Amino acid sequence: MKITSATFAGSSTRVGQKPQQRLPEFAFIGRSNVGKSSLINMLTGQSKLAKTSQTPGKTQLVNHFLINGKWYLVDLPGYGFAKLPDKDRARLRHIIWDYINNSQEMVMLMVLIDSRHPLQDVDLRFIRELGEKGIPFGLVFTKADKMGKEALERQLLENKGRLLEEWEELPPCFVSSSAKGTGKEEILNYIDSILQTL
Repeated sequence: MKITSATFAGSSTRVGQKPQQRLPEFAFIGRSNVGKSSLINMLTGQSKLAKTSQTPGKTQLVNHFLINGKWYLVDLPGYGFAKLPDKDRARLRHIIWDYINNSQEMVMLMVLIDSRHPLQDVDLRFIRELGEKGIPFGLVFTKADKMGKEALERQLLENKGRLLEEWEELPPCFVSSSAKGTGKEEILNYIDSILQTL
């Protein structure tokens, strides 16, 4: 799939505020500072579509981007907000799970994991909760350009092995680098393959 148009379609804090035009949605989420905005910009070929920041927790709304006039890429707030007050953490968790639980148009949730590090407990808890709720999801291992090939492969094997301790099989997994464009074709082609079945 080639993205020829990507436009901001609106922000919301609950499902009832979503864009009125109902189309398939592919949502992206991850821990704060995992590179979500950079990945979205890389996938769409627009450097400023999603706002990037060095400050964790920048995304605090559910942002819809209309892609090729046919589907939405949805940018969700990050989870695991270590530096936020309890009240703000609770509010963001409510926003995230209201969307995940109640958006009838969401086809799949892409969970971003920093490829440089072992899976964090907060990632495992989130993925476990998705499994318990029967939410379809895939994993995108980000920032693959930040370490050598052999070190990257070792860390990916370790992370996948940790997942297989709890799961009978792995969800769809992708490796990406926003700086180098790695994974763009694989992720978009996967989304396209799902759209073809709808």
